[in-house]
Amino acid sequence: MSYIDLHVHSTFSDGSYTPEELVDYAIEKGLKAFALTDHDTTDGIKYALSHINKRNDEAGKTLITLVPGIELSTVYQGCDIHILGYCIDYNNKDFLDTVSYYRDSRNKRNEKMEAVLRENGFNITTERLKKRFGEDTVITRAHYAILMVEDGVCKDKNEAFEIFLNPGCPCYVDRMKIPSEKAVDLILSAHGKPVLAHPCMYPISYDKIRELVTLLKEHGLMGIEGIYSCNTTRDDIEIASIAKDFDLFITGGSDFHGTAKPDIDLGVGHGNLKIPESILDNIL
Repeated sequence: MSYIDLHVHSTFSDGSYTPEELVDYAIEKGLKAFALTDHDTTDGIKYALSHINKRNDEAGKTLITLVPGIELSTVYQGCDIHILGYCIDYNNKDFLDTVSYYRDSRNKRNEKMEAVLRENGFNITTERLKKRFGEDTVITRAHYAILMVEDGVCKDKNEAFEIFLNPGCPCYVDRMKIPSEKAVDLILSAHGKPVLAHPCMYPISYDKIRELVTLLKEHGLMGIEGIYSCNTTRDDIEIASIAKDFDLFITGGSDFHGTAKPDIDLGVGHGNLKIPESILDNIL
């Protein structure tokens, strides 16, 4: 059986692999396809596609397929929710303008958050972030956490989030996010297929997930990420039941970030994740 990975991040958001390096690594891992789903940006897709075309041409056959995607940061009843969009028209101007609008709100939040971090004694500046992670990277709280670990003030990223960067912590600053149902509308407007990402990672019950899915289904939600690195056996069962009840197709992904999440590997998650290629039938 052949396998795929439909949840992958590059250096254009908070991953440590460039789009080209992801292509090479996915081929090395024997994957038949992967989706590039960077946070609130599609800027890396053209680089991944170009490199895939180069590798396929050199081999004289199709080594791997890229699914153009995005992971939108949204809000539902005050809770951060992520919506994946697959097979989007990543050149759609209206889509890109809206994504850029909300991404700009992240940038404004980042300016405020960096000021608060410095007030609390952390050496974090926009210039340092760009030098460390690149000019085109969409800076997230994960990047702050990485610097805090590298500076030796936190033992790991989890500690950075739990003590300083999560909502309610001294260095957290909120930002404007698109409502979850509007994100579904937005993805559909770009001819994409909207999918609820890692539903069991949110601090809500299975019943609340059903309430969320009820709302999103009314707006055109098509899938739910039912195969995921951090799912328990019960999670798998519950999400499969929700998918059946709401007529949603199931997708799967590792949520690979490279060294930013060193315990999660491409295609296999924590080691035993298996996402069959047949899942692509619902997406492509």
